[in-house]
Amino acid sequence: MELTKLKCKPCKKETTPLTISEIQKYKPDIDADWCIVDNKKITREYLFDNYPQTIIFVNKLANLAENEGHHPVIHVFFAKITVELWSHAINGLSANDFILAAKMDELY
Repeated sequence: MELTKLKCKPCKKETTPLTISEIQKYKPDIDADWCIVDNKKITREYLFDNYPQTIIFVNKLANLAENEGHHPVIHVFFAKITVELWSHAINGLSANDFILAAKMDELY
């Protein structure tokens, strides 16, 4: 599946989170550095050489997230960021999380 070609779609409260088997189907389509947390979130660290590089990437992620209408939690450190993705409206994972993860990887 080419996740980077897809667009995030708004989740509705009645949307059900992905099942474990659905999560496992999406996982191979994102970088192996993404970790699944309790089958409710995916997380990843991105490493940089310095703070300016870190902030440049954070700004790119912010623009991507705004364009997709799907916003990650981003923890910013000197030369790394940690990203957490989940669909807040359904308190779990949706296709949007994997779409955004794949697009983040492409930016990196």
